[in-house]
Amino acid sequence: AEMTHLQAGLSPETIEKARLELNENPDILHQDIQQVRDMIITRPDIGFLRTDDAFILRFLRARKFHQTEAFRLLAQYFQYRQLNLDMFKNFKADDPGIKRALTDGFPGVLENRDHCGRKILLLFAANWDQSRNSFIDILRAILLSLEVLIEDQELQINGFILIIDWSNFSFKQASKLTPSILKLAIEGLQDSFPARFGGVHFVNQPWYIHALYTLIKPFLKDKTRKRIFLHGNNLNSLHQLIHPECLPSEFGGTLPPYDMGTWARTLLGPDYSDENEYTHTSYNAMHVKHASSNLERDTSPKPMKRSQSVVEAGTLKHEDQGENENTQPLLALD
Repeated sequence: AEMTHLQAGLSPETIEKARLELNENPDILHQDIQQVRDMIITRPDIGFLRTDDAFILRFLRARKFHQTEAFRLLAQYFQYRQLNLDMFKNFKADDPGIKRALTDGFPGVLENRDHCGRKILLLFAANWDQSRNSFIDILRAILLSLEVLIEDQELQINGFILIIDWSNFSFKQASKLTPSILKLAIEGLQDSFPARFGGVHFVNQPWYIHALYTLIKPFLKDKTRKRIFLHGNNLNSLHQLIHPECLPSEFGGTLPPYDMGTWARTLLGPDYSDENEYTHTSYNAMHVKHASSNLERDTSPKPMKRSQSVVEAGTLKHEDQGENENTQPLLALD
């Protein structure tokens, strides 16, 4: 088929997976993309800043080639960026706020994928120093990281796993997670980004995070809800879904502890501690022409808070929490 160059570089296994799981058919890829592109005229209120084949293909993959759904996601993607302009004003790794979040390990990204080829993102919640990073900057760093990762076609098909470790996350830190900013995060990730999330895993969550989760549940689609697992301090239930060979020791895995600077170095280049002007090259900065920003120098390097060994961590467990609450997904996986 003439359009298979869009699948260039994919392994035969992945192409087969895309066919089985996503209804991806190389013979009509071009028609599918064109049909989504043809819907753009129905939303003159939105500036579609990028409409090339490879770009639209991400949205089709994220919605299993359901064209109307893919278009709705594409429209949401640009609308979210239109409604939250300041979040995307200087949307690159060396923006001071994004850079600080990346340097503090938001997000962490493991080098190896899980047994399903999915990329594993880590968030160590306790490392959020609220005097240093606003939640918005952490969200921007996560969205920028996904933007860079989603360039990889294998990940468009296999997707992502997110593990959030809540060990030592204080009530005071939690109180800054207002419903409105959580809603902003959910809209950005669930409703406006062309990625498949295979699972969101909470580990060592204290009762107040459990309470917060109950609060945001109404904003979650059923499909998302089924993919959120509250493991508490039961790492066995995590290991049933993500093999220990794929996980660092913080999660009872066989890999060494995660080094917080890993992903920041990848995005900012080897000299990421220097305040050099740097733009991630493969990320096509389509949002704005950037005036080069004058970076404030961060003079106080901050020692990293590490979660203590998982065994002692996560002992905070609310009595009311049913024994099963930790291990069971809220709804069985479909």
